[in-house]
Amino acid sequence: MKVSIIITARNEEKYLPMLFEDILNQTFPLQNIEVVLMDSNSTDNTRLVMEEFKKNNENLSVQIVTNERQIQAAGFNEGVKHATGDVVLKIDAHSRIPADFVQKNVDEILAGAYVCGGNRPTVVDSADDFPKTLHIVEESALGSSIANYRKSDVKRKVNSIFHGMYRKEVFDKVGLADERLLRTEDNEFHYRVRKAGYDIIFNPEIESYQYIRPTFTKMIQQKFANGYWIGLTSHVCRDCLSLFHFGPGVFVATLLVLMMLTPVSFVPLLTVVFLYLLAVLGLSVFEISKQKFNPTLLLIPVIMIAIHFAYGVGTIKGWIFGFEFKKEYFGEEEKS
Repeated sequence: MKVSIIITARNEEKYLPMLFEDILNQTFPLQNIEVVLMDSNSTDNTRLVMEEFKKNNENLSVQIVTNERQIQAAGFNEGVKHATGDVVLKIDAHSRIPADFVQKNVDEILAGAYVCGGNRPTVVDSADDFPKTLHIVEESALGSSIANYRKSDVKRKVNSIFHGMYRKEVFDKVGLADERLLRTEDNEFHYRVRKAGYDIIFNPEIESYQYIRPTFTKMIQQKFANGYWIGLTSHVCRDCLSLFHFGPGVFVATLLVLMMLTPVSFVPLLTVVFLYLLAVLGLSVFEISKQKFNPTLLLIPVIMIAIHFAYGVGTIKGWIFGFEFKKEYFGEEEKS
């Protein structure tokens, strides 16, 4: 079986060398691996890093293709078109994979799966205390770890997967990723995969890792953008999203409504805020108790609240602007 690994990157000169090393260390035969590198018009040395990887590993099949549109979905789609393997494996440039990653995915495919993947916990690439604290929040129950592809020990069918492996025929039947959705393309694509009758198999023995955003500002920007695209996508493909995607947006919207009702009574607002803060503080104490103490750990409740509101406000903005987005989205479909 030939495996085509697709990696889309823009300005990832820092992380690509480590990922390339991981690929070279795979237990799956390298002669059966093809690497399709999509460079999204990087402005740093990403292209040079790719070219050096190809030059220094002539026994490995490596393609370097320019992703003119620069967005992830377009890069993946173009990568699929260039892929010549029996299966396609999508790997984020901001990631690491263990030596048995490709082999375990292939084993699942050979066992009958058409789409598969596994756990994707996050990691931090800094020895400083504050990035580690950001990582604790990211991995907490009130962070992002609720997604069923992040951490689980049960093999089962799931709605979506990260770093998925796909039989090539899946794309022939389902089509490619929707390039109009900049951050929710995986949700929409996997929704179509399920509608086409394919199961998405989650195997906890398959594991890969993704680096978190290393600064508070970048993490907040990421959460806001994620929420914004959840709000937009809810107008065009509500069924491809899960209820947990809307939690922060519903929470922030509830607070806004209760604030408007304060001339009548403060009690509902105070009750919701009290219960929320109680949950955040309780979980923060739990997380802090598991760590070797450093002062930045005391910021955990503040960081949690900030990412919840960033995501929630982003979702509300998406809900508002989604009406116009819906017109443009379906207008493009009619034209095509």
